[in-house]
Amino acid sequence: MFRSYVQIFALLLGTAFLLIGSGLHGLLLPLRGNAEGFSVTALGLIGTTWAGGFVAGCIFAPRLVRRAGHVRAFGFFASTAAIVVLLTGLMVDATIWVFLRAITGFAMAGIFMVIESWLNEKATNETRGKIFGLYMMVNYGAVMTGQMLVITGDVAGNSLFMIAAIFFCLALLPTAASKASSPRPLTEVQLDLKKLYANSPVAFVSVILIGIANGAWGTLGAVFGSMSGIDKTTIALMVSFTIAGGALMQIPVGRFSDRIDRRYVMASVAGSAALIGFLIFAIAPNNGTLILMMTALYGSLAYAIYPVAVAHANDHATPETFVKVSGGLLLLYGFGTMLGPLIAAETMNTLWPSALFLVTAVSHLTIAGYAMLRSRKRASPLPSEKEQFQSMAAERPATQESVLLDPRSEAAQEEKANEDSVADTAKAEA
Repeated sequence: MFRSYVQIFALLLGTAFLLIGSGLHGLLLPLRGNAEGFSVTALGLIGTTWAGGFVAGCIFAPRLVRRAGHVRAFGFFASTAAIVVLLTGLMVDATIWVFLRAITGFAMAGIFMVIESWLNEKATNETRGKIFGLYMMVNYGAVMTGQMLVITGDVAGNSLFMIAAIFFCLALLPTAASKASSPRPLTEVQLDLKKLYANSPVAFVSVILIGIANGAWGTLGAVFGSMSGIDKTTIALMVSFTIAGGALMQIPVGRFSDRIDRRYVMASVAGSAALIGFLIFAIAPNNGTLILMMTALYGSLAYAIYPVAVAHANDHATPETFVKVSGGLLLLYGFGTMLGPLIAAETMNTLWPSALFLVTAVSHLTIAGYAMLRSRKRASPLPSEKEQFQSMAAERPATQESVLLDPRSEAAQEEKANEDSVADTAKAEA
């Protein structure tokens, strides 16, 4: 067991450096953009293009990795991300940032797929759950660390951009020195909308709406904070508290959903998130302490919905379709995160800054209503028939490789290995 952890240490360290840089850069852009007078629409577009680049990376990056190999592809993606961070500090222009952010999204998708593929190669059925848990802990801790680094420098200067780029470069060192072997080719995601909807209408609709809500908050939460008059330290705490709250809430919510109909749990949590969202919209708080309390509560609810929706979909998936279902839902979530920032930006322009939460509240209320509606049309699996709930990263979209790292994919991978073995035998006999 100890040897397994030693083997993945370099990969987890590289992941930590990447996410520290990504967390810092992701928070720095809206703060600097708002200080420079960028429109809310432009800042929303920055989030939309990042999500679009990420989705495109999930689709096309496996082909690049297949041609170049894991090590060289990782170096290409990480160095590209570092260059883009430096360029955003050198060229402070909204149009340029929108374009560059798409490149960052694509590069980050490629980076995470390579890392998750490596981790999956090192994991066994006995260690997969622990490795997945360590990976989630690194995700949460590193992103929050990066966000808190924003308070160490001047948002109006270039030093924080350089620090973020340094972390991207640092990510190259442990992986370059690692003896990790190049695993099998990356999984290419398939999106069959008809089958996804037939498998679970609730999950299909919900993940799009969750993407809209999370994309809106993730992109424009810092803008809401700035326009509400709170300082950058409070803003950094605000976005970090929402992630921490979501990470902590996932476990009790998920375990509860293992015992009863997950749609009831989704409806309850989403309805509660909608209530908090409507309250923030109506009150439009400008007190830092109140904003911290309300957004932390909001995040603990909002970031707990997606894993339950995925678990509900997997309850109805077979081992053969597990990867396709989970991977397809990831893409739907990505499409939602592309829409959310645009919708929220226009709503904030039309009304006032806290209208960001009107968008999230409407999304969550729709999830709650649809989940309850569908609960009358399809019986819930018995607790013994359900897949065990597994927490998921709340602060960023995941890739299809993270699905294979998920302990619930063991049966799917065994099935795929058996199919490959049969195919190889057939070829040898031929």
